Amino acid sequence: MSAQLFGTDGIRGVANQFPITPEVALRIGRAVARVLQADGHKRHKVVIGKDTRLSGYMLETAITSGLVSEGSRVLLTGPAPTPAIAHLTSSMGCDAGIMLTASHNPYQDNGIKIFGRDGYKLNDELELEIEKLILADELEQPERDLGKAIRIDDALGRYIEFTKNAAGAGSLHGLKVVVDCANGAGYYVGPLIFEELGAEVIELSTQPDGRNINEGCGALHPERAARAVIDHGADVGICLDGDADRVIFCDETGQVVDGDRLLCLCAKALKAKGKLKGNTLVATVMSNLGLRDALEKDGIALETTGVGDRLVIERMREKGYNLGGENSGHIIYSDHATTGDGIMSALMVLSMMREQEVKLSELADCMDIYPQVLLGLDVTEKPPIEEVPEIHKAIQHAEETFAEKGRVLVRYSGTERKIRVLTECSDSEMAQTQADLIAAAIQNTIGA
Repeated sequence: MSAQLFGTDGIRGVANQFPITPEVALRIGRAVARVLQADGHKRHKVVIGKDTRLSGYMLETAITSGLVSEGSRVLLTGPAPTPAIAHLTSSMGCDAGIMLTASHNPYQDNGIKIFGRDGYKLNDELELEIEKLILADELEQPERDLGKAIRIDDALGRYIEFTKNAAGAGSLHGLKVVVDCANGAGYYVGPLIFEELGAEVIELSTQPDGRNINEGCGALHPERAARAVIDHGADVGICLDGDADRVIFCDETGQVVDGDRLLCLCAKALKAKGKLKGNTLVATVMSNLGLRDALEKDGIALETTGVGDRLVIERMREKGYNLGGENSGHIIYSDHATTGDGIMSALMVLSMMREQEVKLSELADCMDIYPQVLLGLDVTEKPPIEEVPEIHKAIQHAEETFAEKGRVLVRYSGTERKIRVLTECSDSEMAQTQADLIAAAIQNTIGA
């Protein structure tokens, strides 16, 4: 049985449309509680956080109602980063954690991520158990006493102290940093953590109104932070996404430093300290070919997975590696975290700058980037790509054209009604031409 509701990162969709409705959210709450009961927990405890979307209040109320009706004790944090909920789930002895967010998507969307008691996202088997209950024609009436929901005031304080200590950044006195919080879940804790460590902070996008999350700001739009870095003479720009589990940097010249460069510099720094387990970095197939070339020069292996931080984390846990991530800015350092953490990753990079007494532009000059074209196209449906002859033929033509000089990757988004086209080649004009040909084939067949 394949999942109908759960995608690569939980359940996601347009708020107030199936499956992101209060009715489904209530059933999700009940289903999570039922699965916990099957584990033999008499009075299970669940922590719930959310980002700053308008629909978060609706979903929080509904999912809490479902849990409480089944006897759960629910701890409500209010707006909090996804990594904060993952950490609090394990550190507060909760049986599960739920984060209401659609990450980098626009405010009209929302989603539901579920963590197990160890702070890691649920595996496929547990998601299918929950989904089966959600989609059941009728759930039996609960036989348990009602649970209780309470708001916890010290949740963010716990995460702030944990993050400062775990990242080992030390004093940031003398550093001037621009922090763009995307009007999202990190709007409060982000600037505060850097300030408490002594940095001079220029805040951007810290006034969420329920509708402005990710709007022209944050990790998806680092150009805003880049301009602020230049205007204020800052050392770096730090751009979080809507739920603060990813980060993109700008160096002191305003140049954007993406996830591949961040992974490269982190891997090299950890290897130099003898802390890179297995001398291996885990990334996805979306990472630039230049990353592998750069790592090989330092004797670091690169293992690749499918797209999604969950797949990266699964490989890390399976093989015992401690560093992985995506070029989108998810950086997972599993010695201290169970998921991507934009703020902790930023502190790690600032710590490297301090230790090596270099600017970010020098640290980031660690790899050569192959010219890359990445397109995201809306689609009306998602048939298997190999079953659409025109698209399949265009992909084959690109592969034959690139030969050994590049690659092509075409895949559906796991969280949106989109298809991604990636072409990468030592010849930038060739990469663009082939991407355009594939895009035309998509538009002619399944394009929206």
